[in-house]
Amino acid sequence: MIHYEGPLFRPPSEASSLILQVTIGCSYNDCTFCGMYRHKRFRVRPVEELREEIRWARDQLGEGVRKVFLADGDALVAKAALLEQVLAELNAAFPDLQRVSVYASPQSLQVRTVEEMARLREAGLTQYYLGIESGHDTVLERLKKGVDADEMIRVGRKAGEAGVKLSTMVLLGAGGRELSEEHARESARVVNAIQPRFVSTLVMTPVEDTPLMEEAERGEVDELTPVELAAELRAFVGDLELEGSIFRSNHASNYLTLGGSLPKDKPALVAALDEVLAHPEHARFVPDWLRGL
Repeated sequence: MIHYEGPLFRPPSEASSLILQVTIGCSYNDCTFCGMYRHKRFRVRPVEELREEIRWARDQLGEGVRKVFLADGDALVAKAALLEQVLAELNAAFPDLQRVSVYASPQSLQVRTVEEMARLREAGLTQYYLGIESGHDTVLERLKKGVDADEMIRVGRKAGEAGVKLSTMVLLGAGGRELSEEHARESARVVNAIQPRFVSTLVMTPVEDTPLMEEAERGEVDELTPVELAAELRAFVGDLELEGSIFRSNHASNYLTLGGSLPKDKPALVAALDEVLAHPEHARFVPDWLRGL
């Protein structure tokens, strides 16, 4: 059977995917806002264990599995040879497999060459989830992302050069009130430079057992109001110049749920946000008790 270690995390779009824990924890695990892997010691699992779990999943679920998500935090950092073995096992077990995806930290993208990523894409690893969080260097430093904006652009473009679909995330509110607009516009600049297939926003929220929560308890974190976050989102979306991307704010942390294809739906998204800012009393903000945090 499949032996999951600790809590599992996956993007909203992987709700129906088979989750295979290729690595335990996150090899970087230093971002101030993330508490997902604080209590896990990073390691790469032996391919023999993964092979057994894939065979068990095939026996239990049949050959009709179409999507697989490779957990935990940045399974892409595992050796390319191991990932190729895992992908071969998945393809053999599930002939209808359409997509295998993975979280990709900036650090794992630094490790992987374009050639390795292209080879893995041909083997079936076709989509990465990259937390950009911000395009503002000061904010990235505060969040301890380990890279600046220029490096984020460089590693993000590597995935594109390899033909991999990239799904990127930006943290609304990460710059506080002081840097709100700069954070939004610089984040749009980085996203524009990368041209990912998917762009989504989350709201930065302090969670237990993180440095961000400790900062919040000391009164050092500005938690923006829903209206302030809408203004930040308006600045971000307004500056996006994308050639063919899907935008969504469907993560549980968001106060506003929006979505569309860019550039086609940009005018409608901007108009919707302008309406919220002009008449916030009529806005359909998700209440805190429903945000699932």
